[in-house]
Amino acid sequence: MLLSSSSVFPERTAAAFQLAAALGYDGVEVMVWTDAVSQDAGALRGLAEHYGVPVLSVHAPCLLVTQRVWSPDPWERLRRAAELADTLEAPTVVVHPPFTWQRDYARNFADGLRTVADRFTGLHFAVENMYPVRMAGRQFVPYVPGWDPTEVGYPAYTLDLSHCAASHSDPLAMADRMGAGLAHVHLGDGTGEGRDEHLVPGRGTQPCAELLRSLAGRGFTGSVAVEVTTRGARSRAVREADLRESLAFARAHLTAPTPLNA
Repeated sequence: MLLSSSSVFPERTAAAFQLAAALGYDGVEVMVWTDAVSQDAGALRGLAEHYGVPVLSVHAPCLLVTQRVWSPDPWERLRRAAELADTLEAPTVVVHPPFTWQRDYARNFADGLRTVADRFTGLHFAVENMYPVRMAGRQFVPYVPGWDPTEVGYPAYTLDLSHCAASHSDPLAMADRMGAGLAHVHLGDGTGEGRDEHLVPGRGTQPCAELLRSLAGRGFTGSVAVEVTTRGARSRAVREADLRESLAFARAHLTAPTPLNA
């Protein structure tokens, strides 16, 4: 069980290590963003050693707000994320499908991903399911060729339950399509109102418990990272309570596996 550093925003990366250690998480997923510490292998190694929680996943800088982190070139950003994960011995790099305006990146994404994976053979490059954007009664898909990576097919995937809610898709069916390629899970909840909410699991309408209980039967050997929004927390104590609740939810259902055909 990992704590995504995005779950402590607007606190900075170091706070994720502190809270992960205090609450009993097994490790941290580092979201690479504008915080310099999130980009620095030496600083991250120092935090991991100090708090006793390793970095077990690196989220490449794929967000709109991280398009200039390291380089405006998305391939360079992915390469740097892979180097960071490799240096820290984190087995997973989370990556998003290309945005529609990243034409060259999108044109060669599958082949380029294989090339990077061939260079970093110990890493899973887990492509994450995304969602359409709905605004003013209209819907558009800002990703190429789409928000659902299983329609293309990749060796490894990240399943994000909050994104399933935003896309009105069934997480269990998504996991079925990902099959043996399911390498990583982002645990958060949503109500299906068409936006990405990243609620504490159990506070939305997604089958978070069912998905977690199904992982053992799927032969899943990856990591589950709590990725929830706590930016509205009124205090550190409230943020800590949300992250403690998320971890307790995950542990309760991960230790209660059920058959896939139950």
